[in-house]
Amino acid sequence: MKALRIQFMVVAILAFALLSPTLGTVSYAQKDPVIGPQRGETSVRPVSEKTDTNITGPGDQAKQGEGHEGEGWLLRRLGMDSAGLSEKLSDVMGTLRGIWNYEVWVIDKNAVTVRKLLIALFILVGGILFSKIILRGIGRRLISHSQIKETTASAIQKFLSYCAYLLVALFALRIVNIPLAAFAFLGGAIAIGVGFGAQNLINNFISGFIIMWERPISIGDLIEMDGMVGKVEEIGARCTRIRTGENIHLLVPNSSFLEKNITNWTLSDQKIRAHVTVGVIYGSPVREVERLLLKAAAENPMVLKEPEPFVLFTDFGDNALIFEVHFWISIRRIIERRLIESHVRFDIDDLFREANIVIAFPQRDVHLDTQRPLELRIIDTKE
Repeated sequence: MKALRIQFMVVAILAFALLSPTLGTVSYAQKDPVIGPQRGETSVRPVSEKTDTNITGPGDQAKQGEGHEGEGWLLRRLGMDSAGLSEKLSDVMGTLRGIWNYEVWVIDKNAVTVRKLLIALFILVGGILFSKIILRGIGRRLISHSQIKETTASAIQKFLSYCAYLLVALFALRIVNIPLAAFAFLGGAIAIGVGFGAQNLINNFISGFIIMWERPISIGDLIEMDGMVGKVEEIGARCTRIRTGENIHLLVPNSSFLEKNITNWTLSDQKIRAHVTVGVIYGSPVREVERLLLKAAAENPMVLKEPEPFVLFTDFGDNALIFEVHFWISIRRIIERRLIESHVRFDIDDLFREANIVIAFPQRDVHLDTQRPLELRIIDTKE
């Protein structure tokens, strides 16, 4: 807010400077020469009722003489007299007026001057800053005082921002009487750009609006794309910003979300099902293993009570009996799922140690043909 106040102060100062009718004029009142009395004549100066008669003594005359001498010294230091100073100031003001009213171009008998361009620029910058502040406040009120989601509020705010920027630009051109025909050449340039280099830009721009209104992804969702898992932080007009668990920002073009397969972990809600796989050696009591796995999941405070955890006896493996314990969790960050699964594994290991249940590890049985004695030979490698 402090930065925005400073920007408004700068805009206000520029407004005062640009919208003033003239740059200022310098007027110099020439004093009428006073003709002193001729020799032998007496000078009589009439005194009106509204004029005060100042009687100066010798001290006051000396001070006035010093003041005139000071002014003359300053002018002598500048290398000019009062008439030269007035002439130079007039030249400078004339040059500034010429620059201020310089015609940049003329379209349909409408002259576009430097003054018009600066005023239009001021209106454009001030209008954009003012629109940002107003629309930011509207977005905050929509989120705090209504049930609108953050993604919907962001979409409304962006749509109103584009409309406000367009209206401010048209208003700035109308105020300074700059015809829209002056920018007619931009239409052809934009058409050529769309036909060649701006296809991806327009595609991403339209895809951004489709994402904000259809909402296959929303701000705050946890998504997986091309093996990368991250949290959606902002959906822009051209690209979407995603933050990974390693605090790395990914800028993904909006069209990618409509063209590729995206896994949204939190599309409808923040509940997901996690699981932990464990193998025990052959001969272990399978029902006791099931009970301990359910106990490890149920005693974890981050595991949801509903739906209840359950255990699957998935396979008779090569080296172990394979079990899976499934449970539901609620996540808001990317790392939370891995943290909860890690805590459950710690609890399973502790419970299995107490129950003397051995977690299996890879084993290989080697069988030798012993129908005849094995022949052993010692080979000297030096030979």
